[in-house]
Amino acid sequence: MFKESLSALAACAAGAVLMWVMFRFTHWRFFIIAGAVFGLLLLFTLYFFRDPERTVPEGGHRIVSPADGQVVDISEVEEKSFMGGKAVRVAIFLSVWDVHVNRVPVDGRVVYRSYRKGEFRRAFEPEASAVNERMEIGIESPAGRFLVRQVAGILARRIVCRVREGETVRRGERFGMIKFGSRTELFLPAGVTLRVQVGERVKGGETIIGEFLNAS
Repeated sequence: MFKESLSALAACAAGAVLMWVMFRFTHWRFFIIAGAVFGLLLLFTLYFFRDPERTVPEGGHRIVSPADGQVVDISEVEEKSFMGGKAVRVAIFLSVWDVHVNRVPVDGRVVYRSYRKGEFRRAFEPEASAVNERMEIGIESPAGRFLVRQVAGILARRIVCRVREGETVRRGERFGMIKFGSRTELFLPAGVTLRVQVGERVKGGETIIGEFLNAS
């Protein structure tokens, strides 16, 4: 579990304990109800920050999903900040019920990292990618350049990204998360065969997003 979850868990647990103590002193039913609410929030927070192990598929030619959720868009776009031109963008929407840990899609080295402030529109809206708060990491791999974009949503106000420029990363390893509903996008270079379609549900580090055409 990410250390960033500890503050939320501690707040919920402290609230539940405080309400129980207040009830012991006053015997007011209000504190029992409030304590139950904090208890439910604690259970939800534990569920939200779950971090299950994943089985990364074999084969270095395979690109894995950077997030859990539903594929809401696949389109060819111009991405000049890192990709340097045309790229295929696969956008994944994460609801509050999805695992929010982000994973590395390919083996390579992080050569680009950029954070941009922005708005907090609903993450499933197409324009959220351009106007919302976001973090981007660019990975240089033997098959070309890949960009992962973490996009905050209407509830997600905290993007966590642990990797830094110069780090070597491996497919399927954890690199960050976005709290409470968000969007993760993967930009692919030319020469990749897609293995997903719009509407499909994917799992981070496990679902194959695409493969290199020149795979042996």
